Amino acid sequence: MLPLELDEVFPFSGSSYRGPDPKYDELRAQCPVAKVQTNSGTPTWVITKYEDVRAGLADSRLSRALTCAEGAPQVGGAMTTTPEMIISLDGSEHSRLRKLVMGAFTVRKVEAMRAGVQKVADELLDAVELEGGPVDLVEKLCVPLPLTIIGDLLGVPTEDLKIFETDARAFATFDENDPEAPMRAFGRLAGYVMGLIAQKRENPGQDMLSDLISARDNDDKLSEQELVTFAFTLIGAGFDTAANQISNSVLALLHDHPDTWKRLVADPSLIPAAVEELLRHVNLFATDTTGFHRIAAEDLELGGQQIAKGDAVFFVLSSANRDEDVFENPRQLDIDRASNPHIAFGHGVHYCLGKQLGRMEMAIAIEGLTRRFPDLRLAVPYEDLKWHQGEINHSLVTFPVTWG
Repeated sequence: MLPLELDEVFPFSGSSYRGPDPKYDELRAQCPVAKVQTNSGTPTWVITKYEDVRAGLADSRLSRALTCAEGAPQVGGAMTTTPEMIISLDGSEHSRLRKLVMGAFTVRKVEAMRAGVQKVADELLDAVELEGGPVDLVEKLCVPLPLTIIGDLLGVPTEDLKIFETDARAFATFDENDPEAPMRAFGRLAGYVMGLIAQKRENPGQDMLSDLISARDNDDKLSEQELVTFAFTLIGAGFDTAANQISNSVLALLHDHPDTWKRLVADPSLIPAAVEELLRHVNLFATDTTGFHRIAAEDLELGGQQIAKGDAVFFVLSSANRDEDVFENPRQLDIDRASNPHIAFGHGVHYCLGKQLGRMEMAIAIEGLTRRFPDLRLAVPYEDLKWHQGEINHSLVTFPVTWG
């Protein structure tokens, strides 16, 4: 157990987009593999140091599939999943689904999408400039950019995907007063995607969703339920996380690090390195976790601690990305950082397939904003910004900005 006293149960409440709860500094220093009480009543191991997080994420004995087993420990703040989702599968079952789409996310394939992503971003920024400030950057850029791109990739019209947005956010939200709300949203999402699949079966196209349907109907490589959940997982992961990362990163630049913003305005060649540092530094996860816990399939050792079969384990990526043994001055946003091996996209078999696309979308969004609106600034006092409550990610309700 812990060598220090904690005044609250896990997940801790002191997280913001600026960084994880300061308690993780204590845990990294004193007990980097710590068994703590959670708000669901289930003790869980909380892993906070970089090397332990990487090792644990790559350890096949720590299972995602077991989190969906009957009677499995449930941890408050964890994102709800179902057994057939790719993020709930282990080993060969996970690989079977991953192989169906991984070819679309290679560096070469993503780079071939650059002109299309740039075109979408330019059109959105044209509309922002035409409207004039103040505008809501969440509504005008941060959501529609990744939403349009994932729609193009899957062959789903953007206007249809906008219907998807509300329920995708509800599915990613944990509400202690209504714990069944995510599963109700799941049902609505499934129904929506089933309708899309029916349309694609009648009129297939040259897109990822049509390819997945073919893999189901012609090659029997996935079940119908896997097809449905895989489709909406790709849609949800393809826009919500990216939208929040873009908005939180731009907020960090405008409000917390204006000197860095000015450097990017003056020298766009710094933007790729800035994207990597923003991915490390800006804390996306509201619960300071990946949103998904794991269950030990057997007794094992991690970071010098014995973890028993059946124990729940959480990996705190935001803490790992602030590990003093890996990152010099880890609390600083430093776009000149010589080495930046962050794990914002995870590690191991469940690392984010869309990481190259996410990087590209961030870079193109930031480049467009710095080039076209060099004096961009908040249009309301910082204290008036509203955040969605109860979500897995730190998510701005609106992001009013102006310029000129």
